Amino acid sequence: MTRTVRGFTLIEVLVAIGLLAFGMTLAVAALRSLSQSSGRAEITAQRDERLRAVQALLRMQLSGALPIAYNNDPESGVTQVLVGDADKLVFVAGMPGYLSRGGAYLQTLSLVSGSDGKQLLYEFRQLGPDGPLPAERAAKVLLDGIAQADFEYRTLDQQLRPGPWQTQWHQSGTLPPLLRLRLRFADPHEAWPDFVVAVRLASASPLASPEAPAPVEGGVLQ
Repeated sequence: MTRTVRGFTLIEVLVAIGLLAFGMTLAVAALRSLSQSSGRAEITAQRDERLRAVQALLRMQLSGALPIAYNNDPESGVTQVLVGDADKLVFVAGMPGYLSRGGAYLQTLSLVSGSDGKQLLYEFRQLGPDGPLPAERAAKVLLDGIAQADFEYRTLDQQLRPGPWQTQWHQSGTLPPLLRLRLRFADPHEAWPDFVVAVRLASASPLASPEAPAPVEGGVLQ
């Protein structure tokens, strides 16, 4: 008896190869989409983690501002313990152990122009017997890509009633009870959570005098 073995025709082979190629194309596209989604999620997570770290550092340093004078004018009697405006804030506070040698540090937060909008710079110098020592490290960029930002300050009157937010603080020898950093990024996908800090030792410094100059109102971020 003769047994006939039938193989695949050319058309059947081509159809099978076409189906296999189509399936591999779908698999590659799915893997690519998954990789892109994972990359975007990782970038978002890193961005959010950075914002949390920056806010944690700012909150720790600003809430721990000390009523220690870093500049004193004997003729006018003006003693500077914290001076700030909308773009710059100078104050004295301790530093984390891994960044310092101990003691008080003169610290500066400033908003300056960068290549992609504004940048938030952070600089610190140790206070010595004769004033601030030279900076041991270059200023650190905490945030960049900022479209608009300003520091604001709030005080209490003699009846302990909160006053309006103002964009300047030049009260001699006093700390503002509340500090605020309002900020908006150029990238609409980046959001800066509300950031208000209560200065713990503000009660250790005199209250703002009702005869003090009228505060300068800050502009509202859109």
